[in-house]
Amino acid sequence: MNGTPAPFPARDTVAEKLAAFGESEQTYLLLLMENAAQDENLIEGLYRQLDLASAAKLLNSLKLEKLGAWMGANAPDRLQIRLMEAAKSSQHAAYQAFRVGLVRSGGLEKAYPKA
Repeated sequence: MNGTPAPFPARDTVAEKLAAFGESEQTYLLLLMENAAQDENLIEGLYRQLDLASAAKLLNSLKLEKLGAWMGANAPDRLQIRLMEAAKSSQHAAYQAFRVGLVRSGGLEKAYPKA
C-alpha cells in the first residue's frame, strides 16, 4: 500500500451514499470498508456528509445517530479510531449525534479493549 487513496469513489459519492443510507448503500459501504486502500475515500466522504448535515436547515440527528451506530458496528478495527476522530472534530450537533451513535455501537471498545 503506497498511502495514496484510490481514485474512485470520490468523497461526494461516498457522502451521497452515507446521506441516503438505504440497504443498497449499506452494502456498498460494507464493500468499501473491506478494502484498506479505500479508507481515505471513506473518511473524506464521512467528513463531507457531516459538513453537509451541519450546514442543512433541518438536522436529522436520529439518522446521524443511526449512521454512527451502524458504522461503529460494521467498520473494521483499523477504522474505529479514525471514525472517532471524525466524530470529535467538531462541536456541531451533527457531529455530536454521529458520535452518540458511534459510542453506542461499542466498536472502538471491541477493537481496542481496555487492559
